[in-house]
Amino acid sequence: MSGDRDFTEAVIAVLEALEPGTVMSYGEVAAEAGFPGAARAVGNLLRTTPGLPWWRVVTTTGRLVPHAEAEQAQRLRAEGVAVRNGRVIRSRRRT
Repeated sequence: MSGDRDFTEAVIAVLEALEPGTVMSYGEVAAEAGFPGAARAVGNLLRTTPGLPWWRVVTTTGRLVPHAEAEQAQRLRAEGVAVRNGRVIRSRRRT
């Protein structure tokens, strides 16, 4: 279980460091946390852990979360991110 805790803590650290207006893909979050290839696990963590800035994470194509698209778009726009047709079209990328 230590591996699960390490993954969770590492991903949470990456997510909490995201500044408003910054967007990353699930895969980018996983890789930055030290777990490349764990994009789906990042999605699962976001789905089950309240309080994380889930709206700042999108697919590699910029697609928003289908079941929360309207809320995610609203939150991103409030942070200055351009969203159109359910996709991020312009944002700051974390480097």
